[in-house]
Amino acid sequence: MFTISEKPIDTHLLKRELINSRAGALVCFEGWVRNHNDGDEVTTLEYEVFESLALKEAEKIIAEAKEKFDILEILGVHRQGRLDIGDIAVWIGVVAEHRDPAFEACRYVIDEIKHRLPIWKKEHFKDREAEWVVSNEDTDHRII
Repeated sequence: MFTISEKPIDTHLLKRELINSRAGALVCFEGWVRNHNDGDEVTTLEYEVFESLALKEAEKIIAEAKEKFDILEILGVHRQGRLDIGDIAVWIGVVAEHRDPAFEACRYVIDEIKHRLPIWKKEHFKDREAEWVVSNEDTDHRII
């Protein structure tokens, strides 16, 4: 299951939802709002999401991960709206009987979400105008 939220992500609640007596591993990824990008000081981020399409595509990604890897369950959440430094922007949790498939599936899900979901990020800077950033795999590109 994948959700979009305007509220802070409650990682403790999400982990509790993933409790499974068959599971021997829980792997989580937290994407945090950092205070810099490309040498510039970032003060806040703003996310805009095409929610219906993002949710549909995220469910496809989760189904793909369940098919590719020997896992029990996956949960994910991405924030929308304005976030402060240190806030969690995205959280992915994967449970499996063993750690290797949990790690592999978690990496797959976050990489595909970053690449495929219609989520746009606007960085607000201390010393200059804000800019929208296009995420593509492991790199961010500013829109000029």
